[in-house]
Amino acid sequence: MRLGYFAMPMHPVARPWEETLDEDRNAVILADKLGFYDAFIGEHLTDRVENITNSMLFLATLIHSTQNIKLATGTTNLSYMHPTLVASNAAMFDHLSKGRFIFGISPGNLRSDAEALGQLDQDRGKMFAEAIDVILEIWNRDAPYDIDLPDNRFKVSTHQTSWLEMGIGHLGKPFQSPRPEIVGTVVAPFSQGVVLMGKRDFHPLSANFLQAKWAKTHWDKYVEGKNSVGAKANPADWRLARTVFVADDDATAQSYAGGSSKSPYRFYYNQMLSKFAKIGRLPLFKESRDQPDEEVTLDYVLDTLVIRGTVNSVVDQILALREQVGDFGELVYAGMDWVDPALGKRSMELMATKVMPLVNEAIGSSADRASHKPETTAA
Repeated sequence: MRLGYFAMPMHPVARPWEETLDEDRNAVILADKLGFYDAFIGEHLTDRVENITNSMLFLATLIHSTQNIKLATGTTNLSYMHPTLVASNAAMFDHLSKGRFIFGISPGNLRSDAEALGQLDQDRGKMFAEAIDVILEIWNRDAPYDIDLPDNRFKVSTHQTSWLEMGIGHLGKPFQSPRPEIVGTVVAPFSQGVVLMGKRDFHPLSANFLQAKWAKTHWDKYVEGKNSVGAKANPADWRLARTVFVADDDATAQSYAGGSSKSPYRFYYNQMLSKFAKIGRLPLFKESRDQPDEEVTLDYVLDTLVIRGTVNSVVDQILALREQVGDFGELVYAGMDWVDPALGKRSMELMATKVMPLVNEAIGSSADRASHKPETTAA
């Protein structure tokens, strides 16, 4: 099981913007030093708490400050820009990073972003589907372009103005061939979008604020999509994000990861709970569809969605999670505001150097036992 990193990110409004940007950069740099496989960074235009406005621009500042970690948009919101711009910027980023790029995509779901862009009444899901089709066409074709897909608002042409021998009329292709890995963040249980991911060989990343039983439905839908095109789903392609805090003692773990009023985990889930309740998506936090709304309190959410404790406790909780949802390729560690930088960094260090080796040792031992089961014969 790989270890990844994901930050929306989320910081208290009163913190200076330049300070939180530095902190978010330092978290990714630390993740690189600790051997995390990838780092996904989210983006929003109009949220002072989730305050990175362009994940690709932010990640570009980390190309030369990191060595091995893959830098992933988490996500690029495809309704924000014309797909020609997204395709060209992503291709250049892939070259700048020498292939350390993962293209995370979504429609962009924050309504205030949509209003600021004049898209409040638009079907952003349809815009998303149309945009990714055009991006892939740009990467798959050679100049001159004349892309006019059926029922697609985005048209791309350089046919009239191309001067190919002078280099005019070309659009850039990615460094990775035929394209970077494409990852879609998934929130809704039983998401039909995951079926389409399976069909197109995009890879799902299940959100950390979704109950594990609902995250499991993402894998089932991904298998359905793969089967529909005669392909086999690989658990290595499924990322599962979880909210984790590891400490050297249990008292610190319980306090910092939710018990204290100053806990960044309490701040994070208070934000998430409030935002999702306002738009009618409280069921994401429920463990059953008929669970009363009044049971979905902040403490309930923290108790059911935050993996917290000492190393051995967190190892046990991750293995129990794997028993519940099945095999998956990457546990994506959700980054929080560093209320206490020492504790924030220590948790990441323990996660990378202690927890994951023990988790993988246990998975390996379990696989070995399964492969060496004695054959039984019928009586």
